[in-house]
Amino acid sequence: MTLSAPSAPDVLHGLTGLPFAKGHGTGNDFVLVADPAGERHLAEAEAAALCDRHQGIGADGLIRAIRSSELAEGAAVLAEEPAAEWFMDYRNADGSLSEMCGNGVRVFVAFLIDQGLVELAPGEVLPIGTRAGVKRVERRADGFAVDMGPWEFIDPRRAAADASDATVTAGGLDVARPGLSVSMGNPHTVVALAEPGELAALNLHAAPLVEPVPPHGTNVEFVVPSEPLVADGIGRITMRVHERGVGETQSCGTGACAAATAIRYWAGDAAPDRWDVAVPGGRVGVAFVPGTDGREHVELSGPAVIVAHGTLG
Repeated sequence: MTLSAPSAPDVLHGLTGLPFAKGHGTGNDFVLVADPAGERHLAEAEAAALCDRHQGIGADGLIRAIRSSELAEGAAVLAEEPAAEWFMDYRNADGSLSEMCGNGVRVFVAFLIDQGLVELAPGEVLPIGTRAGVKRVERRADGFAVDMGPWEFIDPRRAAADASDATVTAGGLDVARPGLSVSMGNPHTVVALAEPGELAALNLHAAPLVEPVPPHGTNVEFVVPSEPLVADGIGRITMRVHERGVGETQSCGTGACAAATAIRYWAGDAAPDRWDVAVPGGRVGVAFVPGTDGREHVELSGPAVIVAHGTLG
């Protein structure tokens, strides 16, 4: 006899009394749990149940705030940056671990401030541990900006040869389209579309088919450049995204960075270093800046909001 997996309500019953918060960055939403001493490990099934939009709280991902010293992955973080006290332990909506989330790390810092775990004045920077390394988050008057680190092509040889490294098939597209795969600490494949009607017609309920798929899977961004592409020195694009382990989301921070990177690459040497990226949940800013390591880094900026607090009943 085959036993079915426990339902979300059954799993959540075991988490009765768990305090949580709900937050979002341009509609990319998260359940957040404070666990400074690492006393409340949340398993894959528990994360998925919390993120279930019908029988749980509902979110694109779960973020646990834990001290880097209390997590195995935190050792590498502290070796890189001893001041990175806090680690963003992030899981996708299906419970799978993820390396990094650009909207999530901004919301994570807003949560640390909300919980009184850190103090951060506008203009100050806080190093945060993630599975994609240390990310430095600056508080600004209108939100937060994070140095996402250097970008790179997943397959640089193919990208340099023909400006694409994959083909992408998705519901609503008449034929497969070329895509360019970019790593922002996690993998993305970016597809440029000709006009807004194509973007609106996409059916992203099912995951797009990427061939060849990067070794660890990929998030897929569909992007329409504005006309004109550049206004007042700022590039402008609109995108929708299908995220690994989640589905279509209102926004994706690393995806916005990857989308701006790909469009900037395709646009050539005259393309600007600052970009405005419109997503279904709002707008984020992307800037290309020199890193202290001699490589070009990507900065992501935008709002982060804590909208609710609660306790599981």
